[in-house]
Amino acid sequence: MQKKAKSIGTHDGTFHADEVTACALLILFGLVEMEKIVRTRDPKVLESCEYVCDVGGVYDPERRLFDHHQVEYQGNLSSAGMVLKFLKDTGKISPSMSEYFNNALIIGVDAHDNGRGPQDVGYCSFSNVVSNFIPVEYDFDPEDLRACFMEALEFVLGHLKRLKKRYEYICSCRQVIAEAMERYQECLIFDEPLPWQDLFFELGGVHHPAMFVIMPSGNHWKLRGIPPTFEDRMKVRVPLPEEWAGLSEKELKKITGITGAIFCHKGRFISVWETKEDALKALELVKLTPGRNL
Repeated sequence: MQKKAKSIGTHDGTFHADEVTACALLILFGLVEMEKIVRTRDPKVLESCEYVCDVGGVYDPERRLFDHHQVEYQGNLSSAGMVLKFLKDTGKISPSMSEYFNNALIIGVDAHDNGRGPQDVGYCSFSNVVSNFIPVEYDFDPEDLRACFMEALEFVLGHLKRLKKRYEYICSCRQVIAEAMERYQECLIFDEPLPWQDLFFELGGVHHPAMFVIMPSGNHWKLRGIPPTFEDRMKVRVPLPEEWAGLSEKELKKITGITGAIFCHKGRFISVWETKEDALKALELVKLTPGRNL
C-alpha cells in the first residue's frame, strides 16, 4: 500500500502524554505534518501512514512503527522514548540534543506511561498535565476528543519548541564557559548572565577547583556556590558564611561592611549584590572566613 508522506497514525479514544509527545517530536523536526495525523485502530488505515506510534503491536524503527504494548517488547520506553531514539539513531538530532530532551522530559513521560512514575499526593507530572486536556465527562463525542487531542498536541509542541530553543542557547554559551574554566580557578566570573551549570559539568567541572560563580542577575550581581556534582545540584561545595544566612539589605550591609549588600539566601548557596565590585568584595570575605580553605 502506498504510504502517505509525513503522515502518522496513532490510536483513537483517550490519549496519553507518550503518543502526543511522539507526534510532537516528529512534527518539531519536520518529519510529520500536523494535519496528517490519523487517530484510529484500523490496521488498513494505519498501514497507509508513514509513521505509526502507540498502536499496532510492533516496534520496528526501520519500518517507522513505534508501539510498546506488545509482550515481545520488554524495554522501558514508551512511544515517546522510541521516537526520540529514532531521531537520534537516524541522525535527525545529535546525541547531545537527544540526551537533553531525554533528561528534560522524555524519561518522565516513558516512566509515567509504563507505570513507573511517582504517584505521590500533590505531585503533578508533565503527563498529568497532558491528561488534563482529556474531556471531563466520560461520555464524550469523538470529534470533541479529537479537538482536545489537538489542543494537547499544540501544548506539547510549544513545550518542545522552548526546550529546543533553550538547548540551542546553552550550546551557544559553550565557548564562554570553557574559557572561564581555563582562566579562573577559585571563582568563575561572567560579565553576562548565562546558563553555566550544565556546561560546566559537561566540560569536566566535577574536577574543576572553582567554588563560586559571579555573574549579573537582573540589575544586580550574584555570588553563588558551585555544586559538588551535577547530580547534587541542590548542594554547594562551600556554603556562604553562616552569619549571612537569611539576611537582607541593612542587616547584611552591617555584618559584611559592604554598602551594596542586598540579600543572602538562608540556604547559603547564593547572595545578591549591587555591583560586580560588591560581589568580589563578598568573595574576599568568604575566603577570609575560618575553615573555608579557598
